Amino acid sequence: MKTAIPAPDQYQDMREALRDLCGRFDSAYWQKVDTDRGYPEAFVDALTEAGWLAAMIPQEYGGSGLGLAEASVVMEEINLSGGNAGSCHGQMYNMGTLLRHGSPAQKQQYLPGIASGKLRLQSMAVTEPTTGTDTTQLKTTAVKKGDRYVVNGQKVWISRIQHSDLMILLARTTPLAEVKKKSEGMSIFLVDLHQAIGKGMTVRPIPNMVNHETNEVFFDNLEIPAENLIGTEGLGFRYILDGLNAERTLIAAECIGDAYWFVEKARRYASERVVFNRPIGQNQGVAFPIADAYIETEAANLMRFKACELFDAHKPCGGEANMAKYLAAKASWQAADMCLQTHGGFGFAHEYDVERKFRETRLYQVAPISTNLVYSYVAEHLLGLPRSF
Repeated sequence: MKTAIPAPDQYQDMREALRDLCGRFDSAYWQKVDTDRGYPEAFVDALTEAGWLAAMIPQEYGGSGLGLAEASVVMEEINLSGGNAGSCHGQMYNMGTLLRHGSPAQKQQYLPGIASGKLRLQSMAVTEPTTGTDTTQLKTTAVKKGDRYVVNGQKVWISRIQHSDLMILLARTTPLAEVKKKSEGMSIFLVDLHQAIGKGMTVRPIPNMVNHETNEVFFDNLEIPAENLIGTEGLGFRYILDGLNAERTLIAAECIGDAYWFVEKARRYASERVVFNRPIGQNQGVAFPIADAYIETEAANLMRFKACELFDAHKPCGGEANMAKYLAAKASWQAADMCLQTHGGFGFAHEYDVERKFRETRLYQVAPISTNLVYSYVAEHLLGLPRSF
């Protein structure tokens, strides 16, 4: 029988291994995690033990030494299986800042533990409540005092803190008024959460519409050892951008996994559901939206792999990463809406998983970058139009 599952490709061995692992965590498992507002600990442990979350860490540090393309397949297959990679995708891309810009001593100290899963680096604190995506205006400061930096400020929408040991933090080390460019004067720090929480760092969970653990964070004279500065002081914004390209491409892969899941779910239901003495998929009003969603997903998939190819070749890929995230998020949301409509009332029932995945994939219209910010990037950087802000 025909399916909407991606056709076999050069990553097929990986896909088969991932499908075998993900198949051990059925819909009942994910439904319970969602209902309990829990964390899929058993799933993340299994993924870690199999080495999948260490895909991009070099072999010398205990990882697989694979590229962003292979890492994106991992994220895609998790969501294609009906799972939610949002529970662990930070472990895949947050270490990129450390890997690309950390000192040899920092990499040797932390990367082996991250690769083995002994250390979880799942959180990145950038966004603030008053500045949003206008990162250059962030208010959190880190002032050097002797062998330490003292941090004060506030962050919001900081995910997976309760399931992390380490966190990437972006803070301003030089006042905005004292820099030539507003993107200068920010620095990256690696925060040991066990030493920080309750000792200058306060975490307040934010209940939300999906089972996504996210938080508001407050810093009140938090002291961070100076050796936890990653790279050169003042270049943190540039370092963050490197990681964001990987993040957006991996999120695109998750959306593509979601989209294929929705299309296949709708295709099966439309083939089996009989109303007026014939399958509902025989009606063009049902069939055409499914076909349209599949076409959009296939197109987004091509842009995802183009972004991966450029990233892995260490070539500029900001445009492709942004466009991949935009196209994939758009395709997954279109597919989600179509799938829910195809199922009618049954789409709202927990047992079908459609409503859960519908909620999960809606997030990616907003995060990790909103659609309008992608438009702004493309307009300015790819089309040469005047900067709008």
